[in-house]
Amino acid sequence: MFFLMLRQSFVKGWRRKALATATIVLAASLITALMNISIDVGDKMSKEMKSYGANISLVPKSENISLEIGGVDYNPLEGQVLIDEKELPKIKEIFWANNIVGYAPFLKVSTELAGSAKRVPLLGTNFDKAVAVAGDEEFRIGVKVINPYWQVKGDWPAEEDGSGLLAGAQIAREMNLKAGDRVKVKMPGEGGREGLFTIKGILTTGGPEESALVASLPAVQSLAALEGKVQSVSVSALTVPEDKLSRKARRSSDALDSLEFDRWYCTAYVSAITHQIEEAIPNIAARPIWQVAASEGAVINKIQLLMIVVTIAAFIASGLGISSLMVTTIMERAKEIGLTKALGAADREVYLLFLSEAALVGVIGGLLGCAVGAGLSQIIGLSIFGSLVSFNWVVIPVNVAISVLIALAGSLMPSRLITKLYPAEVLHGRR
Repeated sequence: MFFLMLRQSFVKGWRRKALATATIVLAASLITALMNISIDVGDKMSKEMKSYGANISLVPKSENISLEIGGVDYNPLEGQVLIDEKELPKIKEIFWANNIVGYAPFLKVSTELAGSAKRVPLLGTNFDKAVAVAGDEEFRIGVKVINPYWQVKGDWPAEEDGSGLLAGAQIAREMNLKAGDRVKVKMPGEGGREGLFTIKGILTTGGPEESALVASLPAVQSLAALEGKVQSVSVSALTVPEDKLSRKARRSSDALDSLEFDRWYCTAYVSAITHQIEEAIPNIAARPIWQVAASEGAVINKIQLLMIVVTIAAFIASGLGISSLMVTTIMERAKEIGLTKALGAADREVYLLFLSEAALVGVIGGLLGCAVGAGLSQIIGLSIFGSLVSFNWVVIPVNVAISVLIALAGSLMPSRLITKLYPAEVLHGRR
């Protein structure tokens, strides 16, 4: 009997139910889109933030050794110990190997330009090179991979061409260098090796690279007689924002108990990834570049907070809309309610009828809103990130539950009017 009354009641007022459903659909579609993007925004934003450069720096462990002499820190081994290049693929063997976007090794030497007494830094690195690593046959390394903000006016030197280089914008201005010029560089000292290079392009980075010449790593290693050696490595990794646990581990991982350590180790914190890299390559020190890592976390947290605020606003707005519709519906159906109560229906039974109608509207609106929101999230993903957003199926039950809550929350207060409707007065026409 109850379900028959519910069906008849729902069909009879279908226009107002359709309007209530549309209200739920609008809110549900927005909530679905925001939830979908919020779940995926970490990876999307982390990838976007990679355009600002690497977030981990690898240096020889001896770089962490220093002596205080006369109030000044002095490292007698600085620049004396180098990293073995053949060890670097181990970076892709850590637990979070799939989060390693790429890396670029660097070797910096001081050289002299032929015909000039000026010392010029010569920086060796990989530009774009394929490296064989387990489980990723297409893994590429180099500054073009990890530093997309590097701008070259002209052409990038070919990775296999050891005679091409880039001239930093500042040194190019100072020495009137341009693409196509040939320069001869020589290692300082008697009998220092020489190399003849062709400038392929002018490099702009906004950093110290603008005051240097940048050539392929093998060419600089050969010139400096340091084959297979590098001074530092910049690593770009996808990480999650820091929280209380990661900050505790940042101070000292030894302070974590076994449960905390396992959770920290199995989460893509930048501190956890650096710890695992040091485990894989024991003779290096991995240092997070906190300016980049902290910026990533701050941006992601603010975006997610904004999404939460918008979701709450949508919940409240749609709830008020449902509430207004329910008040009108109850007043229009006052005689029906009065007759039902006169025939013996208790207030709670009439409550249940109206709340069941609201819940049904919430379910229908939530399901329709999921479909609309899925499309809306793709539009937002393409507009902001330039790629589609993966749809998370857990959003459907969560969004339907939220839609039902919106409908019920908007119906609770208006439903209290039912207790104020007395059968004799309503049927007599006083209300």
